[in-house]
Amino acid sequence: MKNKVIWIGIYLLVLLWSVSAPKDMFTWWLEAIPALIALPILFFSRKSFPLTTLAYALILVHCCVLFVGARYTYAEVPLFDWLAQVMGSERNNYDKVGHFAQGFIPVILAREIFIRKQVMQIGAWCQFLAVCFVLAFSAFYELVEWWVAIATGENAEAFLGTQGYVWDTQSDMFLALIGGVCGLLLLSSLHNKQIATKMALNQPSAS
Repeated sequence: MKNKVIWIGIYLLVLLWSVSAPKDMFTWWLEAIPALIALPILFFSRKSFPLTTLAYALILVHCCVLFVGARYTYAEVPLFDWLAQVMGSERNNYDKVGHFAQGFIPVILAREIFIRKQVMQIGAWCQFLAVCFVLAFSAFYELVEWWVAIATGENAEAFLGTQGYVWDTQSDMFLALIGGVCGLLLLSSLHNKQIATKMALNQPSAS
């Protein structure tokens, strides 16, 4: 219970900070909506399919990444403006952090659902299909950005965040792929332990 209160407290604080003074409210909604949708989904699934602690923590991190991008737009996050100056670059690369997270975090959610719903067993095929899910998710998100741009015209420029980089779409998907692979390499062992504990708790007791 304490962990849930802390999780919600951090989420709400970052949300309120993000929406308090966004650069552009239209862009804020476009960037923040995945994080806004996540909260009710997690709330209503908390009893029927509670996630591992690792998954909840990663989702919170991803929501914070989205809220930061929503407040400033992905092309104008101050820290990354400073980093661009230090590195002699003209591009703010915070969007690349977002797309890395788009792989690093969903890959853990995908493998948790695969394993706990007994779609796949722990192993190479599970890892492979979790990465495939990440790539499909990333490609679909790029399609969503394209559709929004067509529907809203110049209003979506900050949402797209290409900053004149012709290979932006491809690099976004590549970073999601790297993020997914890194997530599996770094977190699979811990995730397996937490999944085993969660599944053991959900086993019906012997009469």
